[in-house]
Amino acid sequence: MFTSTKQRAAATHKGKRTKGERKASMAAEILLPDQTYTKSISERLAIAKKMRLDCPRKSLAGWQVPKKRPDPVEILIENSKGRVPHLVPIRNGRMMASPFAFYRGAAAIMASDLSHTLSTGLHLQICGDCHLVNFGGFATPERKLIFDINDFDETTVGPWEWDIKRLTASLVVAARANGFSESVGKDVAWYAASAYRDHLIDYGKSPVLEAWYDHLDLQDIIDRMVDPAMRKRAEAAVKKATEFTVHTKEFVKLAVEGGAPPRIRDEPPLIYHDNSDQLLTNRKELDLAFAEYRRTLPPERRVLLDRFEAVDVAVKVVGVGSVGTYCGIILFVSGSGDPLFLQFKEARASVIEPYVGASIYKHHGERVVIGQRLMQSASDIFLGWTQGPKRDFYIRQLRDAKVSPDVSIMKPLNLRNYGKLCGHTLARAHARSGDALLLGAYLGKGDAFPDAMTSFAIDYADQNDRDHQAFVRAVRSGRVQAQRID
Repeated sequence: MFTSTKQRAAATHKGKRTKGERKASMAAEILLPDQTYTKSISERLAIAKKMRLDCPRKSLAGWQVPKKRPDPVEILIENSKGRVPHLVPIRNGRMMASPFAFYRGAAAIMASDLSHTLSTGLHLQICGDCHLVNFGGFATPERKLIFDINDFDETTVGPWEWDIKRLTASLVVAARANGFSESVGKDVAWYAASAYRDHLIDYGKSPVLEAWYDHLDLQDIIDRMVDPAMRKRAEAAVKKATEFTVHTKEFVKLAVEGGAPPRIRDEPPLIYHDNSDQLLTNRKELDLAFAEYRRTLPPERRVLLDRFEAVDVAVKVVGVGSVGTYCGIILFVSGSGDPLFLQFKEARASVIEPYVGASIYKHHGERVVIGQRLMQSASDIFLGWTQGPKRDFYIRQLRDAKVSPDVSIMKPLNLRNYGKLCGHTLARAHARSGDALLLGAYLGKGDAFPDAMTSFAIDYADQNDRDHQAFVRAVRSGRVQAQRID
């Protein structure tokens, strides 16, 4: 029942298309498990019952170290291969800072660990790196601010449990980072898992289209905040994100004043122009990559994009897990002088793939884009992919009214409510590619599932602490090179 099958959309018009255009038209294809929506409710409930027998919810609890667990430091060293060599120490320095920072960059370690845990066998489109900082607010094409998952570098088809386990464990790690008691960490993880369960059950009772129409309105979320101080900070963050058009604001921050055409300001080692053969450094490479990227956009978006001309490109280091991959920004300018910043990010093989099988998308930028479109309630109008020298990339707008959570200032109640929000968001994302009725029936209304997730989250947060300590020792011994940059 849950064996992955390739579902192809029949081409309605072949015409005389170029190879690139034919490739772009394949974006409708996606690898998903057999869909069960067309089965009767009784058949789907019977499948859920069998899942409970084969993989009891209590069996998802806890974490025990496998006998031959790979060295976590070695996993990170292996994961750094192919990254920009002089940026890897910056990544290591950021991960060394705290167990929470380490967790953000350790998706490869956790994927390896999760491959040793029990699973229901039900696969759907997963985020692959579903920790609490990979959620946030951003603007839809209609300029409405929503809350959603916002990082899909590791997305692929895989076990649904892996997302909720990574989320709940991240909440416990964050609670410890804030100095909260162990009971608070348990509480936060439990409520996040409960929210995931409750909303999946609700989606299962709703029409199929509900999960595709539903979204989480950021202003509604802010209006319902019970902490006045947190609400004030959130309102200030929204005002800052929307007060000016994002591209005008970023132009003031990132562009060199004067000159024609304008150029991006170098701020090494985090922003710099690259003269190696790894990046789109010359006009010919940039034009070829731009043409390939353009073909991945819907025709109406191409009309808009064609009003701009690319004038400069530079590397821009971002995040924790992404540091060392080729990420950067391209500055475009319209004939009227309007700036547009697009961010490109290198797309490597998902850390999930070694354990669930390779993606059907040979281009990893396409894998990221299709996964993002499938899981998000709304995606960036410029989201697409392209090919650069030796690397796959995906492209989107830079910081389109982005509102990021500041977990470090959250009080216990704030973190609990934020965890519930993330659980709700993840349930909606999973309901778009999975059968919410079936999965909700497996989860059930009782406490067995949230209890199991909480047990796992606590145990895995302990494991993360041990792995972080091992990483720090590796840095101090010289086995791993690290560079701290504020």
